[in-house]
Amino acid sequence: MPDHRRADARRNYARILAVAEEEVAAHGAAASLEQIARVAGVGSATVRRHFPTRRALLEAVSQKRVEALCVRAAELADGSDSRRALLDWLGDVVSYAASARGLAAALAYDGDGAGSAHENACSTALAEAAEPLLRRAARDGAVAADVTATDLITLIVGIVLATEHCPDPAARAARLFGLAVSGLSQHR
Repeated sequence: MPDHRRADARRNYARILAVAEEEVAAHGAAASLEQIARVAGVGSATVRRHFPTRRALLEAVSQKRVEALCVRAAELADGSDSRRALLDWLGDVVSYAASARGLAAALAYDGDGAGSAHENACSTALAEAAEPLLRRAARDGAVAADVTATDLITLIVGIVLATEHCPDPAARAARLFGLAVSGLSQHR
C-alpha cells in the first residue's frame, strides 16, 4: 500500500517512532509523549497527529515484536505435539511481553466480552495467530474446547502487568504462567 503522506510527514513519523521505541524501552507504557516530541524535535501536536492515542503509539512501537510472534506461531503450527506447540508459543509471548516494556499495555483489552479483541491491532494479530494452534490443541484434547485466544492473551497480559516491577520480571512472569498452565496440584 503506497504511503501518500508528504516526505516531511514520513520523516517525522519515522523519527517519532524511533524516539518512542527508546522512550518506551526506558520508561514503559507511561513514556512521556511530551518527552518523545522534544527528543524527536517536533511539537506534541505532531506526535498526536501521527499517534492520536497512547495505545496507537504503543501498538506502533510493538508492531515488529508482534509480527515476529505471529511468524513464530505459523512456524509451530505443524509441530507433532499440539499442546507443546501452543505452550511454546504462549511462552514466547510471555517472554516477549515481559522483556519488551509497553507490549503488555499494548495488548491489554479496553473492553470486556468477545468483541474486545478487535479493539487493538496487537491483540487482534496475536489472537489470529493463536487460533490455529489453539484449535489444533483443542481438537487433540490438550486444551479445553471453551478456551479462547482472547482468554490466553488476557491471562498473559495480567501476569506480565503484575510482574513488571519485580527484580526479574521475565522469570517471575514465566513462573506464574507455568503455574497457570499446570495448575496448583502437586501432580502435574
